[in-house]
Amino acid sequence: MEKQTYLLNPTGASSLCFWKTNAFDIPAHMRVVSDDDFSENLLKNYTDDLYFKLLHKLKHIDAIALPEGFVVTQGSTEEFAAHINAAYEHEGVTVEELEQYRARPVYDGDLWICIRDTSSMKVVASGIAELDRDIGEGSLEWIQVSEGYRQIGLGSCIVNELLSRLKDNAEFVTVSGRVNNETRPEKLYEQCGFYDKTLWHILTWKT
Repeated sequence: MEKQTYLLNPTGASSLCFWKTNAFDIPAHMRVVSDDDFSENLLKNYTDDLYFKLLHKLKHIDAIALPEGFVVTQGSTEEFAAHINAAYEHEGVTVEELEQYRARPVYDGDLWICIRDTSSMKVVASGIAELDRDIGEGSLEWIQVSEGYRQIGLGSCIVNELLSRLKDNAEFVTVSGRVNNETRPEKLYEQCGFYDKTLWHILTWKT
């Protein structure tokens, strides 16, 4: 995909951020269709997983209001993998997969952050973002809060901290996520200033 095509409509041009759009091929047994182009007839042959994509232009970022008893820190690859896997029932990553993230040209160590409970120093929220300096796009990759620490603002703190770290080097930030997620991540992102939602259908051929 050409840069200008993507920049005209970052959420509608592709379900992925720009660098992933050009780096990864869609497997032959899958199709990716925007909601505008989706037809129920496709469900005869495909299963459907619905995702959203949102945009933030970095014009206004809420101040970080970290609750008392918590601190923002860095974390090890092992800590990130353990926290991601604990936060999601059906998704996860291995330490080896996260190490591969660090080899990507969009990797920036300052965009891997944790929030720790100071009483135990355990990771209770974490976030990973990437930065494509060539096109000026930041992308949020993994944002999660431990069960038992939700609904107290830690998710907003992670997102706004990452946006603050991206604003001097990015023109905009995108994020994608599964619609049918019990944690309702799109609500969090919209509260943090993301908008221009586009829905994408990830279709997998029925076997």
